[in-house]
Amino acid sequence: MHLRPWSTADAPLLRGASTDPEVARQLGGAPFADDAAAAAFIATRYRHDEHARNWAVVDATDTVVGSVSATAIEYVHGTAWISYWLTPAARGHGLATRAVVAAADDAFALGLHRLELGHRTNNPASCRVANRAGFVVEGTERERLRYGDERFDVETHARLATDPVPDVEPLPRSRS
Repeated sequence: MHLRPWSTADAPLLRGASTDPEVARQLGGAPFADDAAAAAFIATRYRHDEHARNWAVVDATDTVVGSVSATAIEYVHGTAWISYWLTPAARGHGLATRAVVAAADDAFALGLHRLELGHRTNNPASCRVANRAGFVVEGTERERLRYGDERFDVETHARLATDPVPDVEPLPRSRS
């Protein structure tokens, strides 16, 4: 397993992953209608540059099994927002934690100081990932997210460059 930047060639895999309701929520709420829509999403939303570091989580056969991102990168204050998802088959093996630690390492290497993330309060698995990856709970934002007609409270976490490094082996990162 490792991280690499997304490619529009990953569109069929992203479209397939988007059929899972949890992944669909992360991607905007509904599965992609076709590979072209998934490719357009990758080209516009999963870019990899100085303002957004979107990584595909891939297995040994280079098949996408998830995503981890540092977005809204802001250099004046040295902050970014971390997000992540895995396909159902990849969940429950510590992979998300290792991916988040790798994305945090990459963001801190850019000179950032504070990384933030949030999860629905009814998503204990995502909370465990955040905690294991060294992100400290900071509070609850009431009804921050809306999916369809339903609103969800979000628990926020943050990790500072000066915080202790978690005892987690990060996934390796590649540039291609």
